[in-house]
Amino acid sequence: MMKPNVLIVEDEPAVGALLAEAIASAGYATVVVSDGTTALDRVRSGDFALVVSDIRMPGIDGLELLRRIKAFAPEIEVVMVTALSDVERAREMIRLGASDYLTKPFKLDEVVSSVKHAIDKYQAWKSQCSHQRDLQVQIERQTRQIKEHLLSAQGQCARLRETVDTLQTTYDATLEALILALDYRDHESKGHAQRVAVFSEEIAKTLGLSGSELETIRRGALLHDIGNIGVGDAILTKAGELTDAEWSDIKRHVRYGHRMIQGIVFLRDAAQIVLHHHERYDGTGYPGGVARDDIVMGARIFAVADTFDAMTSERPYRGVSTYQDVCGELARCAGLQFDPLVVEAFMRIPETTWTELRRAVDLSTRHWKSETGL
Repeated sequence: MMKPNVLIVEDEPAVGALLAEAIASAGYATVVVSDGTTALDRVRSGDFALVVSDIRMPGIDGLELLRRIKAFAPEIEVVMVTALSDVERAREMIRLGASDYLTKPFKLDEVVSSVKHAIDKYQAWKSQCSHQRDLQVQIERQTRQIKEHLLSAQGQCARLRETVDTLQTTYDATLEALILALDYRDHESKGHAQRVAVFSEEIAKTLGLSGSELETIRRGALLHDIGNIGVGDAILTKAGELTDAEWSDIKRHVRYGHRMIQGIVFLRDAAQIVLHHHERYDGTGYPGGVARDDIVMGARIFAVADTFDAMTSERPYRGVSTYQDVCGELARCAGLQFDPLVVEAFMRIPETTWTELRRAVDLSTRHWKSETGL
């Protein structure tokens, strides 16, 4: 396996050499340049997982270099190096997408730790992208195989149905693995996707939906936040209030997710749920501002299931709401945020059923993680 490449941008040769030695000792390949212009040329022509850059440099400074790198290749991680007096500016870098910052004089173990963390994030991103590509190739290949069998052997229908069932299980298991991997980016919402998928399916059954409609709703709910792959960690995990620009980035995740899965045949209908899952019944949601029946039914069902799970799950910034609190909030927002028919269906389901479903999903998720070692 090739060593990850790290580009060091430092106008002081002694500091650049020290950084290169520390990073190379951790098993990474290093390239050292002395200015931002050269750094941009190397980023455009090379294959770098990480850029470690000083903030104060002649010509293009660290802030501008960070902006240009993130505009050209947002997946590349950036660690900034700053003097003590530049700490506030370094924090601004973090908000703009830098993975970390180091203050001079720095300790070599701090350098290695920061670099390893940034490289791990980059490799996780590459793994997720590779997994998504492999999944699509696998699905398309296996779908072609199924069609060929159907055309060539009508007498093997029963056997083919069994193959389809096995393939369906493989698809769903792969989706579960992808969602569990994404959970590691957001420690506050572990198991959320699995719960809202089951909750949405239960509401859909109460509304009289069945068969492929249930599968579409379950998959759409499970994948609703898949587009967060395209949103930076600095924004997703930010503790403070988001800026308008950061909110705009967050809102793009619905379109990212829609584009990611709409080309996969068995997820095409689920992709519409991903696209609409932040729309509101009164038309004030995003990204399209669509309303009422123009919002796909799966997304209207998901909105209620998502609110129920959010209000009844522990988060660091608020406590857990009671079932009665949830019912009150859903009733208050029926016709505004939620489809009144979906709210009514939710309230027909006994509280004990919701409790049992939550326990079953949480137990299943823990069991799956234990078996896979995730």
